[in-house]
Amino acid sequence: MRATGLIRLLALAFVLVATWILLHSSNSFSTKTIRLPRWMGAEDAKDIIETKKAKCGLSKPCPTNYFAFKICSGAANVVGPSMCFENQIIMSPVKNNIGRGLNIALVNGTTGQVVRQDSFDMYSGDAKLLVKFLKEIPRDTLVLVASYDDPGTKMNEDIRYLFSNLGSSYVKQLGFRDSWVFLGARDLKNKSPFEQFLKSNPETNKYDGWPELLELEGCVPRKVF
Repeated sequence: MRATGLIRLLALAFVLVATWILLHSSNSFSTKTIRLPRWMGAEDAKDIIETKKAKCGLSKPCPTNYFAFKICSGAANVVGPSMCFENQIIMSPVKNNIGRGLNIALVNGTTGQVVRQDSFDMYSGDAKLLVKFLKEIPRDTLVLVASYDDPGTKMNEDIRYLFSNLGSSYVKQLGFRDSWVFLGARDLKNKSPFEQFLKSNPETNKYDGWPELLELEGCVPRKVF
């Protein structure tokens, strides 16, 4: 009888301990995974904020009053360039709105709305078309640029001057089959921090006759009045 009673007591103790562990684990799991924002009565909304996916695939979200962007140049004459702004793909091979030379998108610096996009053949095209395009850029406009294949054969001093006024530091060096990505702005008083450039060099080119593609991403401040 005593042995039977001891077994029953041990069994009861085992059940109680197992139940306590199960409940404790369940409560811990709930506390870690379910966090409501403050306005719903939770202590911290940090977990929810951290799970928010950054726009354009950036490593982290941009601060308030900043736009997220990502620009990729073309790879040789095979893979076309792409542009993303505030999670919107503006230009890409999939959208079929890119071309050899310079691909340019204009974005309103206050609203973030795309104003216009176009491509200019810098190998056999008419350079006057690009000059006209650059001169007509509205005030307070962001200018996104990505090269593809050859951005430099038709480059002239007028075009270099206009891009320099948009904040480019490398356009004066841009030549045959170079890689270039750039984000500038109309009426920008200083040089833009958003620019990458790679000279085509037969000794260092990643692709046969072309340097490797370039990627430029970041957060650009919104023009606030």
